[in-house]
Amino acid sequence: MHSVDDILGASAAWVWFPRGSDQQNSELQLVRHPARFGGGVKASQVASALDAAAVIDHAIERTRAWGETNLTFWTSASDHPDIEQELQRRGAVHTDTVAVLARPIDGAPIEVPPGVTAEVVRTLEQVREVDAVNVPVWEQQPLSEQGLQEELAEVTAALESGEGFRVLSRLNGVAVSTGGCTVADGFLRLWGAATLPSARGRGAYRAVLAERLRVGAELGATTALVKGRVSTSAPILARAGFAHYGDEHSYVLELD
Repeated sequence: MHSVDDILGASAAWVWFPRGSDQQNSELQLVRHPARFGGGVKASQVASALDAAAVIDHAIERTRAWGETNLTFWTSASDHPDIEQELQRRGAVHTDTVAVLARPIDGAPIEVPPGVTAEVVRTLEQVREVDAVNVPVWEQQPLSEQGLQEELAEVTAALESGEGFRVLSRLNGVAVSTGGCTVADGFLRLWGAATLPSARGRGAYRAVLAERLRVGAELGATTALVKGRVSTSAPILARAGFAHYGDEHSYVLELD
């Protein structure tokens, strides 16, 4: 198990670059998301000698230059300077809170009820089933046939290199839940968990979690790290042995 400082550092350094995104890292990390994920710009990892107002102005300028109007800031205790108060002053809307959670991978086993299975994604049909779960849960556009092929290539390359993988869970044989993970510096970063509303509370999410921990251990990871929504997955993760190491907050600015 990593130290508290290592866990907080790994959480602060964690950022997602979707396939087809644009990014800039100057004063803070900015990522422009593709249209199929709803577009917009995500901002995080503030590391600047500028004051909070100037950092936010910089992010707004870059967002407008990309032709986007939705700018989401994810704030954490590692930001320098702290921009949260300035965001609130400008009327940014607080939209979400995630808990930073971690546990040793070889901790207590996670119980999965009968009738629930989980498998590592390796085929085009599995990628198609993953997309069928993600589209309604994340309210995103479905992948085209080319997009499905690109997703399979990405998933396969990550699995073959040992850098990560995706898991699909079934309830009585029907695909209902999925989640991905990335292995980095001994951490198993858990991300993208989604379960169809009709299947929630029946163990599918736990099956996805258990399988990711099992395979992550095989790939040499020792600590599982996840950012769980306080209103949804965080309570389940706490019951699965994850300890709470702090929170991160999202604020949205809609630009004219």
